[in-house]
Amino acid sequence: MKILVTGARGMVGRNLLEHPRAGPHEILGPAHGELDLTDAAATLAYIAGAAPDLIIHLAGVVGGIQANIDAPARFLAENLAIGLNVIGAADKAGVPRLINLGSSCMYPKDAPDGLSEDMLLTGPLEPTNEGYALAKIAAWKLTLSLGRAAQGRVWRTFIPPNLYGPHDHFDLDRSHLVAAAIRKVDQALSEGRDEVEIWGDGAARREFMFAADLADFIWRFHDRLEALPETLNVGVGEDASVNDYYRQVALAMGFMGRFRHDLSRPVGMRRKRLDVTAQTKLGWRPSTPLADGLAATAAFYRRGV
Repeated sequence: MKILVTGARGMVGRNLLEHPRAGPHEILGPAHGELDLTDAAATLAYIAGAAPDLIIHLAGVVGGIQANIDAPARFLAENLAIGLNVIGAADKAGVPRLINLGSSCMYPKDAPDGLSEDMLLTGPLEPTNEGYALAKIAAWKLTLSLGRAAQGRVWRTFIPPNLYGPHDHFDLDRSHLVAAAIRKVDQALSEGRDEVEIWGDGAARREFMFAADLADFIWRFHDRLEALPETLNVGVGEDASVNDYYRQVALAMGFMGRFRHDLSRPVGMRRKRLDVTAQTKLGWRPSTPLADGLAATAAFYRRGV
């Protein structure tokens, strides 16, 4: 199968390409220098010329809470352009199969615990990442409408929780919780400090999935998309507090110090856990325990330092 992976140089993309099931396929993963996905004409020309059997759309401008707060227009405009260009070009080129990657930030900020697919568009979004969420929602709706527009198309949107793992971003301006915790703990160890700062009170709860597990799900179902609903949560279905994640990272990295909470910092949604009932019915569960995933991610980070 000829497969175009957008965002192939990102964390999920690299885990996807490193998965053993990637081997038999002809995979196209153009870097930004080869293809600017914010350029509609170039994106259409590339996709029409490549004529892939499947597009796995992972590309996007990503970042943590502060990055989203600092540049909301960029997160909205660039991600919106990328989604419209890729999905629109797939429509015009007649691509039969498409996987669009959403995000749990698409869900309303005040939705009840256990975010099920039918809760999308039922309330206001979390302000700290509203721009990114709106772009993801637009891409989801476009995937739904254009996927239904031609007979034989099988287009799906997968919605994962927060992700972590090898190839994550560890710079503090762009990183999410787990990568930031690894970076902060490593810096404290390197500098001989016995204190690490946590944003907020640490009580907010998050669900994190190892990126290689998401890659595994994609490969297991890429040729069985017909068996899946048009919109599907793909996650762990369990969460932990920010404090818990920092404690687990400290344990994985051998940090014995203390944590200090900066209550002036933004924390985002207080809880964000996916309902994975539909995924579980498919007979698939993530296989990487949190402790193992954190150890592997910390080891990857240290190899790159």
